[in-house]
Amino acid sequence: MTSEQAKTALAPASTTAIIQALPQPIIVCREDRQIVFVNYAAEAFFGASLSVLTRQRLDDLIAFGSPIISLVETVVLRQAPMTEYRVRVGSSRFGDERVADVFASPLSDSQGQVALLIQERTMADKIDRQMVSRGAARSVTGLASMLAHEIKNPLSGIRGAAQLLEQTVSSDEIPLARLIREETDRIVHLLDRVEVFGDERPMEREPINIHVILDRVKLLARNGVARGVTFSEEYDPSLPPVYGNRDQLIQVILNLVKNASEALERTQKPEIKFSTAFRPGIRISVTGVSERISLPLEIVIEDNGPGVPPDILPFLFDPFVTTKQNGSGLGLALVAKIVGDHGGVIDCDSRPGRTRFRILLPVASGAFQAIQEEETAP
Repeated sequence: MTSEQAKTALAPASTTAIIQALPQPIIVCREDRQIVFVNYAAEAFFGASLSVLTRQRLDDLIAFGSPIISLVETVVLRQAPMTEYRVRVGSSRFGDERVADVFASPLSDSQGQVALLIQERTMADKIDRQMVSRGAARSVTGLASMLAHEIKNPLSGIRGAAQLLEQTVSSDEIPLARLIREETDRIVHLLDRVEVFGDERPMEREPINIHVILDRVKLLARNGVARGVTFSEEYDPSLPPVYGNRDQLIQVILNLVKNASEALERTQKPEIKFSTAFRPGIRISVTGVSERISLPLEIVIEDNGPGVPPDILPFLFDPFVTTKQNGSGLGLALVAKIVGDHGGVIDCDSRPGRTRFRILLPVASGAFQAIQEEETAP
């Protein structure tokens, strides 16, 4: 095929359809930064329709002082493509600012027009951080498990001695002996939770409908940790099953709901929302696996509480990081471990009035095969 044939192979309508099908936001603006076109992904990214966005200038969408404005000016001047990495995109008018790589290129057939492609980095950065943290965690969990086991041995002796003291000391000293026993039990409970991180035994898995897990947690929470909280759902009914451990997935969701309900204690109309979706575009590389793993199953736990402090948010899933006065900081670390053991990732997006924990899980190839075998069994 010649170059001329290649040019005519795609009609303008086909070219537009391709641009609309891209998952990355694309904006086309003139030299004066007036927006003339956006694709569907850009509409979703900025939370506004094509008709609204094309009445705006780029300056209305981008935060003041952003290097994207000077990027457009330089591309128009040089008539050459350029890239800005890790810049903030968005404004208070169209939602939170997000970090992205921005690729700008002049349009050869439209004088003075520039096309911008936005590649959000938030999810990639969070996945990278979790992979690094997971590797570091494996190097210390063995030591932590060994220490926990060794510490629990003398603690059992201390607890036994405290029980004997309760029976022999005077009535004034009984509270002190009881305090020793109760504090010993508290330390043992903490060590039990630490030992979980060193548990590398393979878990039993089966195809599970995640909506059954969510409904189960909702029932438990309404009668326990989340009394008085309004629950809502937005489910994708066609979501395929996840290949996982039922009890561990219940523990993950229940921990997140418990944290959300505690954060909602001072909220006038507390609400927790469950939502699920199929997102086929996210794929990650995992050590020891040659092919990228797809994480299409999305589960979101959202609340309307005060949000997570910004200085803690990047370290939220690290052990012993907590915003609670008497918290151990192991709950979310355990959640991240269980999600990681399932081959998935978890991230948190938080601002006052909306905190979203998003879990991305794979669909194992054996899940569908197991279901088919079950259906055809006599």
